[in-house]
Amino acid sequence: MPDDHTATSPVSLRLPADLVEAFDRLAATLERPRSWVIERALRQYIDEGEGAEIAEDSESVAELDRGESVPAEDVLREAREIIGKAEAKRP
Repeated sequence: MPDDHTATSPVSLRLPADLVEAFDRLAATLERPRSWVIERALRQYIDEGEGAEIAEDSESVAELDRGESVPAEDVLREAREIIGKAEAKRP
């Protein structure tokens, strides 16, 4: 999560009043500044939430664009092999 020793840059944005109030309530409860709470929320979005999914999807598309993919036939053949082995083990 946030590292108090990293360089920071000021950012200005407009948020709905209810969202600011929610951040303020959390900040008061945690006895932290509002900016600390907002930074944690943004990091979670980027690292674990929708932002991470978008980044992963973007990388996947880039891999496809570079031709870094496996033919569907190969995937189906491997899946059939796995299923066949599993079925052979069944009593």
